[in-house]
Amino acid sequence: MYKRILIATDGSQLSDMAVESGLSLAGLTGASVIALKVVPRYPRSYFDGTLPVEAADIKRIEKQWSDAAQVLVNKVKARGSDEGVSVKAVVVKSDLIAEAVISAAKKHNCDLIVMASHGRKGIKRLLLGSETQHVLTHSHIPVLVLR
Repeated sequence: MYKRILIATDGSQLSDMAVESGLSLAGLTGASVIALKVVPRYPRSYFDGTLPVEAADIKRIEKQWSDAAQVLVNKVKARGSDEGVSVKAVVVKSDLIAEAVISAAKKHNCDLIVMASHGRKGIKRLLLGSETQHVLTHSHIPVLVLR
């Protein structure tokens, strides 16, 4: 059925449930998994909504974010190993999270994307948008959304 499943995670409790479901599905179908965490870049100017920060500090902060993301996907890899599922841990830097998820799925020849929906409603959804909704509407491969 599925050969390679991309599981997008952000480390939240709901995302952890999607990770568990994705790993279980991979175990049932014999699929391998790409565990993906997208790390945004640090805003670089006043117009990005932050105070200007020294370049060295930006590099340090982005490294901390990348290191934390690597720890997160490595945990998914370890959980997969415990369940007998082959997992490749991937961290991508991008400000366009949904596009990065879709691009990673294409790059790794995935035939399913598994991710969580944070279930924002009303004004929060309008203001914050929905990365999951963007993936759903722009992906050319199936997307399994867990709530």
